[in-house]
Amino acid sequence: MSRGNEVKRIRITYVKSAIGYGKDQKATLRALGLHRLGQSAEHDATPAILGMVKKVEHLVHVEEVGEEG
Repeated sequence: MSRGNEVKRIRITYVKSAIGYGKDQKATLRALGLHRLGQSAEHDATPAILGMVKKVEHLVHVEEVGEEG
């Protein structure tokens, strides 16, 4: 991949319980790879992932992952 087209990486951490929220939000957390409180997952910051994060932003913490190497 060329330097000009690099996609940013984000780390999503599950920080608040989804108890009391809808099934759609719980399914979104699972689709992001989050199953337990405190668990983190890294994803490319694509429009699809960012839309999923927006839907559950009150349940997760998002941070940009630094460059490796």
